[in-house]
Amino acid sequence: KPADVKAFHDLPQPINVMTLAEDWCGDVVANLPVLGRLAQASNGKLNVRIHLRDQEPGSHIMDQHLNRGQFKSIPTLIFLDGNFRELGVWIERPDSVTKLREEKRQALYQQHPEWGDPSKPIAELPEEVRTQIQQATGAMRTETKPFANAEVVRELRELVERAIARQPV
Repeated sequence: KPADVKAFHDLPQPINVMTLAEDWCGDVVANLPVLGRLAQASNGKLNVRIHLRDQEPGSHIMDQHLNRGQFKSIPTLIFLDGNFRELGVWIERPDSVTKLREEKRQALYQQHPEWGDPSKPIAELPEEVRTQIQQATGAMRTETKPFANAEVVRELRELVERAIARQPV
């Protein structure tokens, strides 16, 4: 949205974003391009650097920013001021996206009782059923992508706006 682009473009000071990621992660593949577009729109105000989670210095940084104190969830975006003081952290994906996708996943299983129990590990299912589930899940992710992208932008904008409001002038 234009208002979101303007919010990042008009930041009063540059913000450094240290990002922990790995290219095999679906949330990284989905959400890093959103951050990239915001950085491009920011007119140099978002300075993004990406570190691999499983290599130094990323692994050391990851250990300090575990999701719920125990999970090495990615992407992890660490927002820092010009003196590299932490302003805020954003991890993985918005809860609203997780909730929506889980609701849609449960609905898919209700529409397809032949798939069995949704809590059963997918690796234990017959290949034909796994393929059907993967195709349906892929279509659901495509369908929910606009909502997910908007939620990522909303959360990142809120994080940055809160951080800027706390900064001394």
